Amino acid sequence: MTVRRDPLNRDKDAERIAKVIARAGLCSRRDAERWILDGRVSVNGKMLDSPAFTVGPSDRVIVDGRPLPVSEAARLFLYHKPPGLVTTVRDEKNRPTVFAHLPPGLPRVVSVGRLDLNSEGLLLLTNDGGLARYLELPANALKRCYRMRLHGPVKAARLARLTQGITVDGVRYGPIEARIEGPHSGANLWLVVTLKEGKNREIRKVMAHLGLQVNRLIRTAYGPFELSHLPPGSAVE
Repeated sequence: MTVRRDPLNRDKDAERIAKVIARAGLCSRRDAERWILDGRVSVNGKMLDSPAFTVGPSDRVIVDGRPLPVSEAARLFLYHKPPGLVTTVRDEKNRPTVFAHLPPGLPRVVSVGRLDLNSEGLLLLTNDGGLARYLELPANALKRCYRMRLHGPVKAARLARLTQGITVDGVRYGPIEARIEGPHSGANLWLVVTLKEGKNREIRKVMAHLGLQVNRLIRTAYGPFELSHLPPGSAVE
């Protein structure tokens, strides 16, 4: 199979060159596109000048003068994200990142969705971008479960209405299940929350709309995967 310039090529065995390089574990897809533009990638003896190429199994891909390593099998890791880390590779504010604090021995990975700076708990990591996108798709309706500590008066009736969805500042959020966890006293209590969309800062925005302040947020499950007793900063496959 030869290199094709048509990025919409429908050959079932052909894939975008940047995706192939990323799957081999050399870098991210975005970095692979940059490498191509920098003249570091050739296919079948021809130096590429654009990432708009697809390649197949018989194509010979060379990166920095070396043959492309065999693609890694898809792997999924459960990581206990501590608070105080941003879920990004590079941060424009130079804040500490998840990927700079992963335990040793992991391959190059991407996150399945994100947890914000002050949130903690289960973050899925994978070396396969396609798997990450599949797990993130709203159509797959994978439940995200959280425990959160709140400050403020909570009315059970208002929490119950969240199962019908809610609109906050023009953004529509889908059904949210929320229940009070155990007995409580004073203005602080814990809630158990389950949702399926996981839009940006969804829980914090919805709770703020209800007049509640979230002072701790822990994701305990994502689909069938559970945080369980995994220590903060640790990862298991």
